[in-house]
Amino acid sequence: MMRGTPPRSPDLIISGRYKSKALRRWTPTLMAQDQFVDYYELLQVSSNADPEMVHRVYRLLAQRYHPDNNETGNATQFRLVTEAYEVLSAPQRRAQYDVAHQKQKQQRWRLIKKGSEADNNYGEEQITRLTVLDVLYTRRRMDRDQPGAFIIDLEQLTGTPREHLEFTVWYLIQKKLVQRSDNSVLTITADGVEYLEQNFEGSSRQRRLRAHNA
Repeated sequence: MMRGTPPRSPDLIISGRYKSKALRRWTPTLMAQDQFVDYYELLQVSSNADPEMVHRVYRLLAQRYHPDNNETGNATQFRLVTEAYEVLSAPQRRAQYDVAHQKQKQQRWRLIKKGSEADNNYGEEQITRLTVLDVLYTRRRMDRDQPGAFIIDLEQLTGTPREHLEFTVWYLIQKKLVQRSDNSVLTITADGVEYLEQNFEGSSRQRRLRAHNA
């Protein structure tokens, strides 16, 4: 097996049969470039996720991104999530990583705070909620096999930082407009569909106005 080439089956990675051979020779890709990589975002789990959750979500993502998957395979993404799993599944390595992760998180919050307005923008938050519901509504209607999305997907689709989305998602879950599965996948509920349809026209006008003024 060539250096940097991932093992062929995610099940073999999880079972540990490749750990002592292939993955030991597998050089991390991004950390070597002095570029911080958020492994929790890669695996789309909370930094407080227990080992069982990390394992479960990794298994799902590994199957999705494995190069042998003709529909959703992505070799680069597969290498990254496996690299993340190797760190977060090892207690000592995870503890060392968490120190750097916390420093990076504090730095990101400082940057966001500097760029934010002094007053809370309640109207902006309401638009973000409706935008998230809009994305999840479309996923539910158009993709029966994958009717939900991870929070990192919402970050990319809405252009909203994850730190801001965490509050939005918390609110939507508390209101039972969105639900989160054991694998951290977010899906819209029937109440969420009804709420979006009742408020869609107003939210569309607001988003068009915001885009025009941007």
